[in-house]
Formats: sequence, structure tokens, C-alpha cells
Amino acid sequence: MSGFKHLSINELIHMSTESNDIQVVDIRDAASFAAGHIEGATHLTNENLADFIGDADMDKPVVVVCYHGMSSQSAASYLNEQGFDDIYSLDGGYSAWSLAHA
Repeated sequence: MSGFKHLSINELIHMSTESNDIQVVDIRDAASFAAGHIEGATHLTNENLADFIGDADMDKPVVVVCYHGMSSQSAASYLNEQGFDDIYSLDGGYSAWSLAHA
């Protein structure tokens, strides 16, 4: 088993309306993150990864966002290995999110 779950855009919207406890991390490059990201998302990079893991609440859901939902799967799997149990990869990534919110 991969250790993470897939999450659709609609599921993320539903989760977000039900709880403020969702931690969204965006693993895209800095320019892409600066150009647009999901509100409240943390830009997760190799440079701040250790700090994020140390500071994050491991009991709260974490949603990993990338460009199209591919790279986020590896990152979600890695975070699961670091002790995050409720971890998701956003299907379609930020491009699907931005299309849904255009």
C-alpha cells in the first residue's frame, strides 16, 4: 500500500468547508507558487522540509499539491514514511484546482 490517499478537487473543497485543520503543502517551484496557489498553502521545498516535518501537526490531514498530481504522489508517500498518517495527493494538481476556480 502506498500510505497516502488520492483526493479530488471536489473532495478537497468539501474537506475545506468542513474543517480548518487541513494542511496544504505545494511542492511546485517558487515562481509557480508565487504566481498562484491554494489559499493557506505552505510552499514546501527541500530547504524547509525538515522544519515543516518538525513543526507540522502529524494528526491533521496533509494535502500535497504539485502541477498535475504526479509528483505529489511521491511527496505524499515520503511524508507518510516520516510519520504523517492522514496524507493525500491532490489529483490533477494545481492546474485542476485553478481550472475549477477560474
